[in-house]
Amino acid sequence: MTVTAPYGTWQSPISATDASTQSGHPDWLGTVGAETWWTEPRPAENGRFTLVRRHPDGRTEDALPAPWNVRSRVMEYGGAPWTGQAGEQGPVIVFTHFADQRLYRVTPDTAPAVPVALTPEPTESAALRYVDPIMVGDDVWCVRETHHGPDSAAVSRDLVAVPLDGSAAADPSAVEVLAADRHFITGPRLSPDGRRVAWIGWEHPAMPWDSTELRVADIGPDGSFGAPRTVAGGPEEPVCQVEWASPDELLFSGERDGWWNLHRLDLTTGAVMALHTAEEEFGGPLWQVGCRWFAPLSDGRIAVVHGRGTTRLGFLDPACATLTDVPGPWTEWAPTLAVPADGTRVVACGAGPARSYEVVEIRPGTGGAVPSAEVIGHPHTDSVDPAYLSKPYARTFTGPGGREVHAVVHPPRNPDYAGPEHALPPYVVFVHGGPTSRSPMVLSLSIAYFTSRGVGVLDVNYGGSTGFGRAYRERLRGQWGVVDVEDCQAAALGLVAEGLADPNRLGIRGRSAGGWTAGASLVSVTTYRCGTLYYPALDLVAFASGGTHDFESRYLDALVGPLPQAIDRYRDRSPVNRTDRLTVPFLLLQGLDDRVCPPEQCERLLVKAAGRGVPHAYLAFEGEGHGFRRLENQTAALETEFALYAHAFGFDRPDLTALDWRE
Repeated sequence: MTVTAPYGTWQSPISATDASTQSGHPDWLGTVGAETWWTEPRPAENGRFTLVRRHPDGRTEDALPAPWNVRSRVMEYGGAPWTGQAGEQGPVIVFTHFADQRLYRVTPDTAPAVPVALTPEPTESAALRYVDPIMVGDDVWCVRETHHGPDSAAVSRDLVAVPLDGSAAADPSAVEVLAADRHFITGPRLSPDGRRVAWIGWEHPAMPWDSTELRVADIGPDGSFGAPRTVAGGPEEPVCQVEWASPDELLFSGERDGWWNLHRLDLTTGAVMALHTAEEEFGGPLWQVGCRWFAPLSDGRIAVVHGRGTTRLGFLDPACATLTDVPGPWTEWAPTLAVPADGTRVVACGAGPARSYEVVEIRPGTGGAVPSAEVIGHPHTDSVDPAYLSKPYARTFTGPGGREVHAVVHPPRNPDYAGPEHALPPYVVFVHGGPTSRSPMVLSLSIAYFTSRGVGVLDVNYGGSTGFGRAYRERLRGQWGVVDVEDCQAAALGLVAEGLADPNRLGIRGRSAGGWTAGASLVSVTTYRCGTLYYPALDLVAFASGGTHDFESRYLDALVGPLPQAIDRYRDRSPVNRTDRLTVPFLLLQGLDDRVCPPEQCERLLVKAAGRGVPHAYLAFEGEGHGFRRLENQTAALETEFALYAHAFGFDRPDLTALDWRE
């Protein structure tokens, strides 16, 4: 029997703990001999990431017990944290351990299977970091990031060779520098004949979606690298991935015509040929080192993650210019493709609106046959009754000047309840981070936590988001805090105009750069009745003056403007300088170990907001960085966020703990 009850008061079987347990997904897929390996989060184990091993007979197991944590901190966002190869005694695995950022080797089929350090212990904690490794002979080639002191800008990155025998753990001089090339650099890609190596590099103030260079160096008889040369990319042409098609040919995803499309480069002639030109993305923003949107197979076909606003997995055949997509329930694919040594299939990580991310093995088929797909790891299971999940749909709203604003609508849904007749549900605008990122339409129990209680979610891919071409992404150039605020408001008011949302019960929440947009919205427009800001940027001057990490330290040159010319813009747009315009309740959530948006940003806003009579609350979590990973902290954050909405929207929720309000 369906009960009629006010939106927001519905009882739901989806707890905050359920939602937090489901957070994260398999990542960094790879193959070792006949086995498939990947990383998986363990929120209940202090938020660590383990390596999962799938044996040829289908058995899966955690390959590393606690407290081993397979995660890199290079550029703070990390990247591919492990590599492996088949050995005489089984797999040989090399990985980065999060706690100290050192490389370790482990052979899980030998006893005792204890990881052995390969790199030296730095003089300062995590001052030497490693990412995107590959095994080459008796060495591990990878990116090494060196922090030279407390100054966030005192960082360098090199391509290095680390001996597999562990000799460098006690002798730092055993680590050989292969290339000290660009300030930012991706891991090496070795040509099939071992004569050349390729990588991607870029310099401040560019971000990797603004401008990168595809670099190639010859390898001498002694293994040393020759002088690197740029063969593709450059200003206004970011390259996000490179792989070898043959000893003399490279495949790369480059944004030559406003979209990341696939190209082939003949190193003998220098000729570049587009393999498939389309107004959709065959790549994405390089937030993490080692992402793989495409992977070549042995028969010449290429597995590709592609799409516009969403992604599909397909097989591109350059010989006949055909692109065949994989059938199935997956509507979103992570950029972590892996191809085994025989090159006959691809392993990928896919999800859908009613399906969590799972590891899928796909065979492309021959003679025009449809590709076949099989879930081989982390299979989706309905941890809650699907009847309590929202049914999301994509929408395009009209923003200022008639511009398009893309969004995903998650209406309230609970089979046990219905809202009162003529009543409209409250909605919270979700703002993704980045801002050069995108919100995919995939199953999220964090969203279902709200929608099953009668609160709708409007997930906005505002101007500046990726997945819609360069022009859409660059709409935010110089306009951060303006266009993003306008687009989120336009989407929210568009939902109101259609009679789908209560205009008096709209909220906004965001994480990281999304927290900035939420904060900028609260001090710019009167659309929202409350706001939730997760580890936000709030003071642009401080952010650009050593108040963030090296990777994003010049990000604002493009988003706001170069300094000192744009200093007034930095000051005027910062919420910390506009607290006199804060009039609605807000919640701040912050990790105390955050190096991207340090807690000082929140603390400065709290000082300025004190005594103004505006209710607000602050939760700070020890041991958390930029993004919460521990189960108990994710749970507390969700419950506190819903308590804010109950207060601001007037829900009667005796089951919630009252917030510790400040005014």
